[in-house]
Amino acid sequence: MPIQRIDGRSALDLRPVTIERGFMKFAEGSCLISMGDTRIICTATVEERVPGWMKGRGEGWVTAEYAFIPRSGRERNARETLRPAGRTQEIQRLIGRSLRSIVDMKALGERTITIDCDVLGGDGGTRCASITGGYVALVEALSKLRGGALKKNPLTDSVAAISVGVVAGDELLDLCYEEDSRAGVDFNVVATGSGKYIEVQGTAEGRPFDRAQLNRLLDVAQVGLDALLKKQREAVEGLL
Repeated sequence: MPIQRIDGRSALDLRPVTIERGFMKFAEGSCLISMGDTRIICTATVEERVPGWMKGRGEGWVTAEYAFIPRSGRERNARETLRPAGRTQEIQRLIGRSLRSIVDMKALGERTITIDCDVLGGDGGTRCASITGGYVALVEALSKLRGGALKKNPLTDSVAAISVGVVAGDELLDLCYEEDSRAGVDFNVVATGSGKYIEVQGTAEGRPFDRAQLNRLLDVAQVGLDALLKKQREAVEGLL
């Protein structure tokens, strides 16, 4: 019997995905990525400096910040005005780590690119959408540096991310919030366009999973990753 998901999708369907590049007028790179009701503005800012501990090394740095605007969810989120909460720090590090993995820091030179991910609507999968959209913003920013400050393309690959999980015994792609909140197994999978994994972050909330189910979930994730990588290629066509 076909799986009936709350939004009518099949087990291997992504939510509707759009990537609108150039969304923010003044940013060197930007996009609005929407995955169903999850909507995130990703911006890339280029600064001609690096953190103090990197000065003189001839290398650049890519970092990320992540935040929910107050009414991005079902209830108001208080602004993290003093310092990011633990979950926010974890996600920021994941986004930064994922994007750094596909950048040649020597080719970038002594400059910093900051990817800001601001969640307008949070309906599950926000960290994954931030990585996927953050890549598009990064490409746009780098394209504006090529031929002038940059002589070589620092990008070594592309990167996207997707969630998968087990809900009521069914292995599902791209969980929305209602599915994620009921998942017995929940994974975030970050991978490059060439098929290499950056992070496989999974947890059993109830019954443990075995190697066979892990392999199946990675196969489910790959369906989504392939579709997202295609969306990215379309969004950055003509750049770099």
